[in-house]
Amino acid sequence: MSTSFDALREVVRGAVIEPQDSEYESARHVFNGMTDKHPAAVLRVSQVADAIAAVRFAHERALDLALRGGGHSAPGFGTVDDGLVLDFSALRGVRVDPAARRAWVEPGATWADYNHATSAFGLASPGGIIGSTGVAGLTLGGGIGYLARKYGLACDNLVAADVVLADGSFVHADAEHHADLFWALRGGGGNAGVVTSFEFELHPVDMVHVGLIFYDAARGVQAGAAYREWLPSQPEEMGAFYGFHQGPPVPFLPEEWHNRPVAVVGGMWTGPVDEGPAHWQPMLDAAPVLGSFFAPLPYPALNVMFDGLSGVRGLQGYWKADFLRTLSDDALRVAVEHAPGIPTPHSANHFYPIDGAVQRVAPDATAFPYRDVGFAPVIAGQWPDAAENAKNVQWVRDYWADLHQYSEPGGYINFQDADDQSRIQDNYGANYARLARIKATYDPDNLFHVNQNIKPAA
Repeated sequence: MSTSFDALREVVRGAVIEPQDSEYESARHVFNGMTDKHPAAVLRVSQVADAIAAVRFAHERALDLALRGGGHSAPGFGTVDDGLVLDFSALRGVRVDPAARRAWVEPGATWADYNHATSAFGLASPGGIIGSTGVAGLTLGGGIGYLARKYGLACDNLVAADVVLADGSFVHADAEHHADLFWALRGGGGNAGVVTSFEFELHPVDMVHVGLIFYDAARGVQAGAAYREWLPSQPEEMGAFYGFHQGPPVPFLPEEWHNRPVAVVGGMWTGPVDEGPAHWQPMLDAAPVLGSFFAPLPYPALNVMFDGLSGVRGLQGYWKADFLRTLSDDALRVAVEHAPGIPTPHSANHFYPIDGAVQRVAPDATAFPYRDVGFAPVIAGQWPDAAENAKNVQWVRDYWADLHQYSEPGGYINFQDADDQSRIQDNYGANYARLARIKATYDPDNLFHVNQNIKPAA
């Protein structure tokens, strides 16, 4: 590419890394090892001024622009061929005001960074289930996690944001300032601008009672039906997903079940810790239990518990997602039928509940529209060997095709892959038209298109 990045170097403090530089190979790679792209340059952003200068640089030259926060994007949207990558991994600061119950977060922070900072004050916000996931990407796409039943999605807890727009201007967005932009940031993905600071509401979360229960995957319909009845009967202090894995190599699961298909209920009770065992007991009675783990732990410990399985950088990865009105027996049968094909212990099919506080937010109150469904399923295939790509991608696609017949038209964008762009209008339903109008206002040339892209309204 003929673009000279010398002009960019003159106006930024962060390193501008090009293909001839020794750091280029490490700088170009993202979390998903299947993504093998070669940007023209990577800017390691050192401060907001760098982001402003880089956006202007890319806009003026019509360069493809990729934004990398935590770098955890399943489709590899944190990089792009022949364009410019803004890498925020050096900006991971978290500032907490415990009296006001507010936290300010830089765009490169992960949920492990965030939870470490807030837990010092016995506080937390809804996040994901993997500590290495970026705060930015998860929040902009919605943000489903253990605390969702009690406190809503991550985007529901976003109070304000600082944003660099496509023309390089800088604005502060909240309910009173650039309210339309703020609406779009809460679930609309990275379509509206570069968020350089997030402000979140915090809630009292300290020690939690963690539970993991494993069943034979062949019992998955039985255990899943019990879970379907159990969770809505529980206070919203209980946050737990249902899913299917290869048995992980953990001491509380018999070795004979390692690497064999298992069903699992996992999550936490955030009420008084000593009340936890009684709330988990119905799922211990639901079906024969292969192994279980229960312990009072700090919330951040649960948030990184699965990082050794699903949070491993460099694995090949391919994902699919939907929304389910209910966790029906038909959906559970599909999961059981496909469980023997789960490629590795790094892979999973999870069903995340969407109820409680999530459903108390109106579908048009934020860009995230699916407030009246019961579950967000994800089929996350991850494996180390690129030679297995075709087989394992096909497993994910076949599984999704069988599950989709019981699903809603749209799915959760944070769980979708790069080939799901055709679903973008279904993902946002009645909110899509408003998002397209906001896109036309703030990014009429669609500079921010390396994402699940919303086209500017004509």
